[in-house]
Amino acid sequence: MSDPTTPVPSAVTGPVPHGTVEHGPAGAELVVTRTFRAAAADVWASLTEPERLARWIGYWEGDPSTGRIQFFMTAESDEPEPEEYRITRCEPPHRFAGDTSVGDQAWHLAFDLAEEDGVTTLTFRQVLGPSDDARNIGPGWEYYLERLVAVREGRDVATVEWEPYLAGLADHYEQAQANAS
Repeated sequence: MSDPTTPVPSAVTGPVPHGTVEHGPAGAELVVTRTFRAAAADVWASLTEPERLARWIGYWEGDPSTGRIQFFMTAESDEPEPEEYRITRCEPPHRFAGDTSVGDQAWHLAFDLAEEDGVTTLTFRQVLGPSDDARNIGPGWEYYLERLVAVREGRDVATVEWEPYLAGLADHYEQAQANAS
């Protein structure tokens, strides 16, 4: 018999972390995973085709065969400044890596897709520089990837709110970064 004065948890009330910070070849790496009941090629399209990418984070312009594109992050602004991405690896539909910089910050981003029995696991990575704070970056990527999940499930991305991700996951990523040091 349960004590009626003690609330019984009925559901998770905030974002759940899907990532950590690991030591990789280039140092500390933020690593976040998601799984999708879909073929790797379909998930790849959600991550690389400008029209599908625009549904959850932004879009790109340019000719990827040159090794460079301009990315516009529309999830944060209706009039975003373009960021140049240098593509360092592109192996459809399984691996992508690219570098970008904004001001003094350089970001090294990558994702891998692994498919098994109709389920694709997305593993997103960002190399963390000495001044990068996983306390902010981790929740940010959790938020964007949850927007991807929402789009793929047919939900409105506007229902995914930023504030709960920062408030609920910042401590997790701060501790993960401290443990990886």
